[in-house]
Amino acid sequence: MCTDVISPITRQVAKEDREDGTPSVDIRLEDVEDCLIYDRHGVSVPFKKLYQDGKSVIIFVRNFLCYSCEEYVEDLSKIPKEALEDADIRLVVIGQAAHYHIEPFCSLTGYPYEIYVDPERSVYQKLGMKREEKFNDSANRSPHVKSGMFMGQLKSIWRAMTSPVFDFQGDLHQQGGALIAGPGPRVHFYHCDTNRLDHMPINWLLQLAGVQQTLDFSDKPKIIDV
Repeated sequence: MCTDVISPITRQVAKEDREDGTPSVDIRLEDVEDCLIYDRHGVSVPFKKLYQDGKSVIIFVRNFLCYSCEEYVEDLSKIPKEALEDADIRLVVIGQAAHYHIEPFCSLTGYPYEIYVDPERSVYQKLGMKREEKFNDSANRSPHVKSGMFMGQLKSIWRAMTSPVFDFQGDLHQQGGALIAGPGPRVHFYHCDTNRLDHMPINWLLQLAGVQQTLDFSDKPKIIDV
C-alpha cells in the first residue's frame, strides 16, 4: 500500500564512503515499508512497524550460523536497556532464516531485544544489500569479532551439523547492514556490509541514534564516557 507522503531519499554514509571514496547508495523506505517480516512465533508484521512511531537501530545479519554475526549480536546483547530507553530508541536485529531459528539464536547470543526474520530476503534485496563478499586490505576489521576466520568457520560448521534442523539458516552469500530510521520514513543512516567483518561499530551507531553514553564491549558493558 502506498501513501500520499513521499519518503525522503537518503545518502548512505558508510565506512567505504569515508575511507576509499566508494559511491554512496540512495534508498527509499517506501519501497520496503510493506514487506513482511516474521517474529519468533511466525507472526508477520510489515517492516514499517519497526520505525513508524519512533527511531530504531536496525541490524541486518548475514545468517544465524555466521560466527561474526553471532559475536556481533553477543555485543549488541550487552547494551544496557536503560541506555536505549534514555535515548528513546528501539534496537532490532533481522536475519534471513526461518522463524524457528530465532529462539536458538537468542539463547546462543543472550540477545534480549527485538528480532525478526526476512526469509524471502525481500527487505535485503530492495535495500540493495550485497550478495557477495569483497575484502579490502585497507578496511577496518569489526572490533566486535573475536574469532579468526578459520576457527570461526569451524564453529559455524559445527553448529550447522548439531542443529536440530540441519540447514544453513539463511543464504550464505547474503551480506548484512545497518539502518537507523524513524519516526516515520526518515532515514538517519544506512550502511551495506561488504563482507562478514564489515560491521559498523556499535558505539558509533548508538551515538548516531542519540545514545549519549560510550560503552566498553571488552567484557561486560561499562559506560566509559558520558
